[in-house]
Amino acid sequence: VQLQASGGGLVQAGGSLRLSCAASGRTFSSYHMGWFRQAPGKEREFVAAISWSGGNAYYADSAKGRFTVSRDTTKNTVYLQLNSLKPEDTAVYYCAAGSRYPVIRANWVGYWGQGTLVTVSS
Repeated sequence: VQLQASGGGLVQAGGSLRLSCAASGRTFSSYHMGWFRQAPGKEREFVAAISWSGGNAYYADSAKGRFTVSRDTTKNTVYLQLNSLKPEDTAVYYCAAGSRYPVIRANWVGYWGQGTLVTVSS
């Protein structure tokens, strides 16, 4: 599975962005998906996860109520809607695929996307 993340950019605090992760490979639909982020000088951290069917989602406390993860299996794409963004959300966001749900640990990830930068200005 190859993953290509996009949709990052510069946004003011309180704004919104939608990240996309396009996957290639016929086995995409069998993988659980996750989003992680890494801020400068910090370790990569879990943000959100979605099951292979799209029927279950799981969020980090920092994401609950503001971020929404979804997937479109017909388009082999996973999305992360970011709302009410804060400066502390500034990070490189990575999509990830794994066989264990929820994909909340980096060492459970089998495939990583290349990352997309989200910058939130105050």
